[in-house]
Amino acid sequence: MSEFKQQLHEQGYIADEELVVALQLTEVLDRPLLVEGDAGVGKTEIAKVLAALHQLPLIRLQCYEGLDARQAIYEWHYAKQLLSLNQAQSGAPSVDVFSEAFLLPRPLLHAIRQPDGCVLLIDEVDRADEAFEAFLLEVLSDFQVSIPELGTLSAAVKPRVILTANGTRELSDALRRRCLYHYIAYPDVTKEIQILRAKLPGVDRAFALQVCQFVAGLRSLDLVKRPGIAETLDWARAMLSLEVKDLLQSPDQTFNARSTLLKTEEDRSLVDRERWAAILTAVGHAATD
Repeated sequence: MSEFKQQLHEQGYIADEELVVALQLTEVLDRPLLVEGDAGVGKTEIAKVLAALHQLPLIRLQCYEGLDARQAIYEWHYAKQLLSLNQAQSGAPSVDVFSEAFLLPRPLLHAIRQPDGCVLLIDEVDRADEAFEAFLLEVLSDFQVSIPELGTLSAAVKPRVILTANGTRELSDALRRRCLYHYIAYPDVTKEIQILRAKLPGVDRAFALQVCQFVAGLRSLDLVKRPGIAETLDWARAMLSLEVKDLLQSPDQTFNARSTLLKTEEDRSLVDRERWAAILTAVGHAATD
């Protein structure tokens, strides 16, 4: 195992070789990394682990429809400005209401102003519209922002940038060209066992195998929202809290805790008690093969 891969493992993140190389190249080539994959496969966790590993602040820009450049960079504290102007009219010394004291930094400005750098997570970039994506191209190229009243602010140390996307819409070729790329699929059973045991140290391997095989069975169905790694961990914790150490011996308790795995009414209707039992049976057969 490479040293960097081992460091990620020690932070609780089980990464394959391709992701390890991609993360190393982001630093060598000084490029952002675009990570795509279904919700719940561990995309956001990459940025958290990198921040912990390098002991840097993690700054997160959560994208959404309608997000614009101003909301991502800065806003002025209008209430504070108005109060200051009113005080000046009452005889108090006048102040420049477009100075740093009245500035409300948003994530991109926070990232640029970090003296020692940071990890900047631009989460779910495909939820923002194309106009905001075009604005990001300039920021990712120069790592500077312009505030008309204060001038241009440039990063002393470029942030390490992770962008995530869930496939909500197709991203532009221009954005993809500026980034390295990695796709994260749902883990296979072997890898998910490693993740489970890394996050829940001391958990029995046979129990972990049952949990991960069952979740893999759920993911094979035509669900609206397939359970991610976070749901696997929640369900395992739920079973342990209910003192369930063998899923096959406690089918009712496993079914009653399905709220940790199935997050829509359509999925709950699809996976009724009979289908749940069938997946458990398949887990039992796999264990005897």
